[in-house]
Amino acid sequence: MTEPPLPFRIVNWIGIIDQLASTEANRALKPLGMQLPHLVLLNHFSHRPDEAKTVTGIARALQQPQPGVTKNVQKLVAKGWLRERTNGGDGRSKLLVLTPAGLAKHRAAVAALAPGLARAFGDWTERDQRSLFTMLDRLKLWFDQDRNRPPQ
Repeated sequence: MTEPPLPFRIVNWIGIIDQLASTEANRALKPLGMQLPHLVLLNHFSHRPDEAKTVTGIARALQQPQPGVTKNVQKLVAKGWLRERTNGGDGRSKLLVLTPAGLAKHRAAVAALAPGLARAFGDWTERDQRSLFTMLDRLKLWFDQDRNRPPQ
């Protein structure tokens, strides 16, 4: 049997790492009353904490089904980590903003994940970590820019 092409193997490995890391992250986040999808949303908001977002915009950015995003957004609103306000431009939708409690919860989640990540990279040099990050960032940017390409 021949090996699959190297690009497939790379992306497959990233998927396996994602699954393993997600399981560990959910374990670390549980004491905070949070699951990984909640952290993904808080992380999305944390890059521009003052920017209001709609569920539709979040679903598009995260490439996730809108009903699932709506469900998780509602949980974060109920916990006080996101706040809803009326969308003056569209009465059918709400604008969502990160609250100070949500930003604090995001920081607590990052801190909760730090020990496991430190173990994972414990024997890596700073240079190796930066090199991996640079290559992964390049791959992420390509996928991000290619996401709206029509199917072939």
